[in-house]
Amino acid sequence: MTKRRSRGDGGLHWDEARQRWIASVTVGYSPNGKRIVRKASDPRKSEALKKLKQKVRDYEDGLSLSPGRETVADVVRDWLEFGLTGRSASTVQTKRTLAEKHIVPLIGARKVKELTAEDVDRWLAGRAAEVSTRTLQELRSILKRAITRAQARDKVKRNVVLLCELPKGQKPGRPSKALNFVQAEAVLTAAESAKPWLRAYVVLSLLTGARTEELRGLTWSHVDLEGSPEAPGTPGQPPTIMVWHSVRAGGDTKTAKSRRTLQLPQRCVSALIAHREHQEIIRRAAGNWWRENDLVFSTRTGTALSAVNVRREFRRVIVRAGLVGREWTPREMRHSFVSLLSAEGMPVEAIARLVGHAGGSAVTEKVYRQQIKPVIQEGAAAMDRIFPEAGQGSGRA
Repeated sequence: MTKRRSRGDGGLHWDEARQRWIASVTVGYSPNGKRIVRKASDPRKSEALKKLKQKVRDYEDGLSLSPGRETVADVVRDWLEFGLTGRSASTVQTKRTLAEKHIVPLIGARKVKELTAEDVDRWLAGRAAEVSTRTLQELRSILKRAITRAQARDKVKRNVVLLCELPKGQKPGRPSKALNFVQAEAVLTAAESAKPWLRAYVVLSLLTGARTEELRGLTWSHVDLEGSPEAPGTPGQPPTIMVWHSVRAGGDTKTAKSRRTLQLPQRCVSALIAHREHQEIIRRAAGNWWRENDLVFSTRTGTALSAVNVRREFRRVIVRAGLVGREWTPREMRHSFVSLLSAEGMPVEAIARLVGHAGGSAVTEKVYRQQIKPVIQEGAAAMDRIFPEAGQGSGRA
């Protein structure tokens, strides 16, 4: 006669149709009173019991894992579908393209529960021979975040990507560059004969260090071209721009500390005044076609400029300045801003405040989290010395 199993050990029976031993046990009850049962199967009785014990142990440890049929491709596509909430469509598409080209075809068929650190190491090494280090970082990040999401949903116990070092990519990434003083002066001169909006865009990019996505999202309500004179007992307010938004998804700046108010160099004020007057002419000519978005830099119907359009027009200025257009992008005006101020002797801490970097001092963090003022003036003063408006004379020896 078969000996009865002890209470709590669950059941064990032979399934003739499946030709397997089925072990099961009740591990608890759901809030609605339904039993929570864990099952395991194997052609061998001992292995079925062993698998069941492991499932019970996982459950008790808080690891109520799924059956384990999900592949790496499944979890990566799940992350692409649901893990990028709030990101722009272009960002999602970029990550999807990288995943479908470099992850899914190479390790996508592997069950995520069976993925090992050695698998990831070999995959990274193979990709390192084909792509740049920057792209390799993106690929590792996609896989790591996808598995982290799967881990949070009990589809895998640990994230093996965290155990893998990032190799150096074969192809060098595009190096960032900065204009020297002579080149910057040539660009500013070339911008003088450009369209009013383009002149203003180039001048602001170079003389304030604002990011290109911040300028494309800049509104007239955040531009003060007049300022206010000093009143008894109160300081005057210089012309400023309030860098509070960008064209990023959600309209926020890159980081909370990027939200800042900057005094405008005089060349910026002049360029913006001329641009505002010209934009008003365009607005009247557009009539009912105009869409009022209060954008400083817009199309001829008031809508937002695309990055492609800005880059194309910007490179025309670069060519007129005697440089190679395809070698420069609008974001490198920000790099040039930092480089020029550093060469002028401005402390790194002050530059960090001007460009809204996260690595500022504790005082800077407090100012940017709680208020926009005081207006940061060092950049405008230095740029007025470096690039004075025509007729004022240069401050450089």
